Amino acid sequence: MESSGSVSIGPGSQLDPSYALAWVGLSRVRNWQANSGLAPVQEGHRLAREAIERALALNPNLAAAHAQMARIKRLADFDWGGSDASIQQAITLDPGNPEYLSDAALSASTFGHPDEALALARRAVELDPLNPSNWSALGQIKYFEGQLAGADVDVKKSLELSPDAFPGPFLLSEIYVLQGRPQDALPEIERVHHAYGRAFLYAIAYHALGREKESESALKELIAKYSTSAAFQVAEVYAFRNQPDESFEWLDRAYAQRDGGLIGTKVDPLLKSLHNDPRYAAFLKKLKFPT
Repeated sequence: MESSGSVSIGPGSQLDPSYALAWVGLSRVRNWQANSGLAPVQEGHRLAREAIERALALNPNLAAAHAQMARIKRLADFDWGGSDASIQQAITLDPGNPEYLSDAALSASTFGHPDEALALARRAVELDPLNPSNWSALGQIKYFEGQLAGADVDVKKSLELSPDAFPGPFLLSEIYVLQGRPQDALPEIERVHHAYGRAFLYAIAYHALGREKESESALKELIAKYSTSAAFQVAEVYAFRNQPDESFEWLDRAYAQRDGGLIGTKVDPLLKSLHNDPRYAAFLKKLKFPT
């Protein structure tokens, strides 16, 4: 993994540097590395942005490039309006693509428009019912809206289609915890691939089970190993444990680190305990969420 000022070119780009779709793929990989803790966040986002700008320069009418730009604007820039404009451009260029409809659905959910979000997500499923990502997006939006019974059905459907579907066991674990079924979350947590995700989920599941020493141990592991890549998850744990001061401290850290998890601040049910605190409204304003 390079750290120079140049964009490292993947095999597809080396074979044909003018192939715009290869630059989209490179951007998606860079963005995923940044948001998964596999690369420094700011560096990964910078490289992802450079790659997608190259793609758009090569082909301004490439729908996939606009869709990827929407993700970068949302996850790296907190530019909600710009992100929505980019995904709408992708849909205009390729109106039958269910992936872009799912992205638009998540964008609408972020803005606090649940009816629009659910309609778009359901349309994506109708267009491609065998795509696990579409079912995952529908389940995630239902989770945000508190429709937990429907959310778990959709996530299970995504896992039936692909055992490696994301967020899969991660989201299912959260759903079980909020359904008051933390014991059922434990085997799902074991299926989560990322160690930071398991530490986060154990911290909330053990708290829900009243096993506070184990919850604290998991939280300490999360902080000790992943404080620079999972600050938002630390804030979620503290909020779920009704420790608002600590939660806001870590939300501020997440903001300073440009943590992609912050896109869920407005709709994340694990942060519900913060909603009546004036610091919560102030933080949403800081993130420039549309009202």
